[in-house]
Amino acid sequence: MGEYDDVCVLVPTYNEAETVEEVVTGMREEGFDHVLVVDGHSTDGTRALARDAGAEVITQTEGGRGSGKGQAVRDGVAYTDRPYILMLDGDGTYRPEDAHAMVEPVIEGRADHVVGDRFADMEAGAMPKLNQFGNGMINHGFAAIHGQHLADILSGYRAFTRESFREMNLNADGFGIETEMAVEARRNGQRVQVVDVSYISRPDASESNLRPFRDGGVILLTLYLRAKTHNPLFYFGSVGGVFALLGTVIGFYVLYDWFVNRISHEVLAPAGGFIFILGVQFLIFGVLADLLVSLHEEQRQRLERIARRDPSETRRPGAHEHDVDDALRDDAPEERPASTTDGSTAKPSENRPNDD
Repeated sequence: MGEYDDVCVLVPTYNEAETVEEVVTGMREEGFDHVLVVDGHSTDGTRALARDAGAEVITQTEGGRGSGKGQAVRDGVAYTDRPYILMLDGDGTYRPEDAHAMVEPVIEGRADHVVGDRFADMEAGAMPKLNQFGNGMINHGFAAIHGQHLADILSGYRAFTRESFREMNLNADGFGIETEMAVEARRNGQRVQVVDVSYISRPDASESNLRPFRDGGVILLTLYLRAKTHNPLFYFGSVGGVFALLGTVIGFYVLYDWFVNRISHEVLAPAGGFIFILGVQFLIFGVLADLLVSLHEEQRQRLERIARRDPSETRRPGAHEHDVDDALRDDAPEERPASTTDGSTAKPSENRPNDD
């Protein structure tokens, strides 16, 4: 058996004919024999080139091109039976040599999810300035909302266990899949490790499928919506804060117009009050929801500790009750023999033979 027989290299592609052959060949040269290409109905011969390079190729479901990278990843993980997954894009921007450092933490059981940090060694010009700015903003947003700093949550170079992926609730179709995976790993308490990787430029003939403004907006929206179940205080508090601020501004305007110009606002005044109260209600709801999430997290951690407990230290059902009975029996006062009328002592009845 090879060193990486338990690893599936998952490569989602769409029109990557310029680079997919190099990606597959590079991974196989590094000792990863099982390369699975999940293609989004490419029209440039990507599937044939990947197959010729030695990869197993499947076509993603759910309507082809519109399904995007997210569906390709879900299809790939559902298809393979390997316990460890190494995921990378098929655009040739990641070095196969970094694959060993990526999979080692999950194979050795030190991590459930590994993220490759592209910014640790990025080739000049490999990522446009606009994309770098957007990545930085999203990384800071993730840290602020979810309380965990990951250097590059949008990295397409990832390693994870198949079991940890099954724990995730992933719905994104496109490039929002990386954001969802980062949020779900955090929500499920998975061990996440960041590994430095290299990021190089795409070949000139290779065209990126990423649309910065459209996909960036989708990613930010995904990040915000995911806060609903992980950080509800931020999710509802931000909405409540906007409403409360708007109601306050309207209130100050109404008061100013009344005291300075003696103009009353019969409609605007109650509307401002209603908006302010609505904002406060959102804030209160966020606090209550955050309390429920905290209680749920404590319960989850308690159950995980029970599940990790050494079976040899776990008492069998009913053992505690038997131990209590034994303790009570040991502590009970010793039965004294009954005295007879002639001053002698009689043995307990159960020890006397039957006279009959």
